Amino acid sequence: MIPILIAIIAGYVAAVICGIVDFSSVSTASWLAIPNFSAPKFKWEAIVIVLPVLLVIASEHIGHQIVTSKIIGRDLLKEPGLHRSLFADNFSTMISGFIGSVPTTTYGENIGVMAMTKVYSVYVIGGAAVLSIICSFIGKLTMLINSIPGPVIGGISFLLYGMIGTSGIRILVEEQVDYGRSRNMAMTSVIFVTGLSGISVEFGGIQLSGMVLACVTGMLMGLLFFVLDQLKLTNDREAE
Repeated sequence: MIPILIAIIAGYVAAVICGIVDFSSVSTASWLAIPNFSAPKFKWEAIVIVLPVLLVIASEHIGHQIVTSKIIGRDLLKEPGLHRSLFADNFSTMISGFIGSVPTTTYGENIGVMAMTKVYSVYVIGGAAVLSIICSFIGKLTMLINSIPGPVIGGISFLLYGMIGTSGIRILVEEQVDYGRSRNMAMTSVIFVTGLSGISVEFGGIQLSGMVLACVTGMLMGLLFFVLDQLKLTNDREAE
């Protein structure tokens, strides 16, 4: 964790020296910042629109669990179990909605941090979560973090997202995916291009792009190949 913090601090100091950091929001912010809580309102139209997103969130959640399992060397899909982690993910979203906040989801950046620091303790991660909640009530600190310029965040993101990507490649290698098969080549190619090209698809007022769209595309292609197998419309078989 120390190298990442040093990199952020060094980049921030360099940005201050170059004069690209604006401290006006920090000076005007109050020390104590209380969020604006609001009572929940139920609109069936909004619920119906958001329901398909649950499939997307679930696929993202499963992907994160698989990558995290490989990083920490323990199968999280079995212990504590995918059903428990999915329940916790959706339960936190329900609680967030009841207090007037936005839905919650898993974040791949944290997986990159774990891969870099080799710290996998739930107590450390839980403590960091509690500390983040406390810090969110300190207005000046929040604005100070928001003042970190894009180039600094971008530099750290290169490393963190790169670690996530290489962890995915590691899974492909360890699972010995056969790229002599046309379907594996096709699925991997389409998923990579979909996730990295920046294309987006709008469905029912919901825009899908990036990793989410890549997950949905991969699921649909996997289902398509499964159906073709059952109908015996493909000769692309596993090597004996």
